Amino acid sequence: MNYPFDLQVAWFLLVGVLFVGYAVLDGFDLGIGMLHLLAKGDMERRTLLNSIGPVWDGNEVWLITGGGALFAAFPEVYATVFSGFYLPFYLLLTALIFRAVAIEFRSKHESARWRTNWDVSFAVASLVIALLAGVALGNMIVGIPLDKDFEYTGGFFNLLNPYSLLVGITTVSLFAMHGSIYAVLKTEGELQEKAKRWISSTTVFFGVCYLVTTLATLVFVPNMLNNMKAAPVFMLVPVVNLLAIIGIFYTTRTGQEMQAFILSCLNIACLLALFGIGLFPNLVTNSVAGLPSVTIRNSSSTEASLTTMFTIALLGMPFVLAYTSAIYWVFRGKVNTKHLHY
Repeated sequence: MNYPFDLQVAWFLLVGVLFVGYAVLDGFDLGIGMLHLLAKGDMERRTLLNSIGPVWDGNEVWLITGGGALFAAFPEVYATVFSGFYLPFYLLLTALIFRAVAIEFRSKHESARWRTNWDVSFAVASLVIALLAGVALGNMIVGIPLDKDFEYTGGFFNLLNPYSLLVGITTVSLFAMHGSIYAVLKTEGELQEKAKRWISSTTVFFGVCYLVTTLATLVFVPNMLNNMKAAPVFMLVPVVNLLAIIGIFYTTRTGQEMQAFILSCLNIACLLALFGIGLFPNLVTNSVAGLPSVTIRNSSSTEASLTTMFTIALLGMPFVLAYTSAIYWVFRGKVNTKHLHY
């Protein structure tokens, strides 16, 4: 059956926007988690936790919404991805659970050992989530072996290929930089000075990873450029991306905290936009020659389902954006160290 092309593209864009929202918002949460153990003393670690305390659970709603939208609009993708990434998704779910429990349980007991154990859980879980998310994106780019029914035919270690691991490490560096910028934005005094040193290290780390991953993509996955060659207007995205990265280096060194954070958000959005542009119309690339990939055309729901759900999404998105904006407005400014709840 043929489906309206515009509906499929609209849902492709909507799912992309939801995952961009998750990466931008939960990205600094994960970055704070990865940097958590670098903070010394209970006060510094509690301050970092309180910088994300009011927003971290709301940020993860974007992941749930994105996953739900993917399942509703492209159920074949959901089935294919879970057939191939079942163990990684199980590890991801475990890390998400431990991270949430660590945030809530850390300060429930007056014991240094208790708090240290939860601090380690928080940091390790944040690192694992970022790494696994990047590895999943890398595999979607380079492709996974699927049969004619879109069932995964490889093993767990097929997913740990060099390119996907490189994308995973780049994702870790990206979120670490994003988190360090957010830490500078939300803290003050000695901890803020320490966070500024984290920015220096993480921006260099990300810059190197970005360069290596870009070169690896050009050499090993040149088909990611096909849509840009067909529509040169898309070349504006990597240009904006590069300008955002340069801007991050400049603003973090001139003390422009908010500008640096906005540019970091723009950087993440551009990177995921490049991913979407390169992948389109595929949703999961098949690495087996002669067999089709999972695309927006062969994996979408019925026309009636796409139409109904898209109408609901258009009505619901303003409420989600309004709620998110309200929360960040209410909890704007520096963390008040006199009232630490975590």
